[in-house]
Amino acid sequence: MIPDSEVRLTQMTKTAGCAAKIGPGTLAGILDSLPKFQDPALMVGIETSDDGAIYRVNDEVALIQTLDFFTPVVDDPYVFGQVAAANALSDIYAMGGEPKIALNIVAWPNCVNPEILGRILQGGASKVLEAGAVLAGGHSIQDDEPKYGLSVTGFVHPDKVFKNSGAKPGDVLILTKPLGTGIINTAVKADMASEEAKEEVVRVMTTLNKKAKQIIEHYDVHGCTDVTGFGLAGHGAEMAEGSNVTLEISAKDLPVQKEAFSLAQMGLIPEGAYKNRYYTENKVDYGETEEYFRDIFCDPQTSGGLLVSVSPEDAKRIAEDFKAASMETDWAVIGRVVEREEKLVKLR
Repeated sequence: MIPDSEVRLTQMTKTAGCAAKIGPGTLAGILDSLPKFQDPALMVGIETSDDGAIYRVNDEVALIQTLDFFTPVVDDPYVFGQVAAANALSDIYAMGGEPKIALNIVAWPNCVNPEILGRILQGGASKVLEAGAVLAGGHSIQDDEPKYGLSVTGFVHPDKVFKNSGAKPGDVLILTKPLGTGIINTAVKADMASEEAKEEVVRVMTTLNKKAKQIIEHYDVHGCTDVTGFGLAGHGAEMAEGSNVTLEISAKDLPVQKEAFSLAQMGLIPEGAYKNRYYTENKVDYGETEEYFRDIFCDPQTSGGLLVSVSPEDAKRIAEDFKAASMETDWAVIGRVVEREEKLVKLR
């Protein structure tokens, strides 16, 4: 068994967090081969690449089901558990719901002290508790690389579902967390990130999207998704395609974590960013933006923020509410929605 003092979770994996996702292009090809399931109660399935599935129970209640797990993005077991749980819970918030039941998903090497796994589970449980949900079991397997996450069930009123396919021309786009977690985590793994950058990326990844969701649900949300492994480029393109619109995004207005720009310029780019770049190359018009902006735009986020499409009037009110609520992470108005053009997303 590996001595506890020598265990560095991030060194036990090839890729970290949501950067470990299968590339969106590969995944799309696999999903296209699956049979098409039909059920009149299924409100949201896989067709629009939304954040979870929604099944209408009755006229007052719809069930949201999601699942998410990944490899360690930090070495601290407790913090890794918090990050993975916050990331999984985010899908429920991104669809306008409240999480209610969570199940652990665990893969663990036999050569590592199980007490470390216990700390991971404690970290995850702390975020489930913060979300107001119940942790009710789970499943584990032996694996050479550690992995952890949650399957989460939530509830939402059928008339108050957030979808990623309802953005309208004239809408304003809001992003509720700063970009750069993939780049920062790559630097952390290479021992090239400052303590300040490490602290910021942990704060961003462990912050629930609960407060943001509870604010925006009071307004007419036309489109919403959380920005995770496919980056802002990939998830933005999914929203644009599902809504049959184009998203115009201002590079200078993007909220970005400290040091992400300088680290991107040094070439500390996660593999997932290149996969996202390749997948979206025919969907995104980058204009004259610098290369490092493009890398950040494609950077796979772990436990990222919500991308929200609302009217200009509601955007102003939401901004006021965000300021009054003292949000834990940076947020920004990043662009607007226009009529469908040749490209799904334009970065300027």
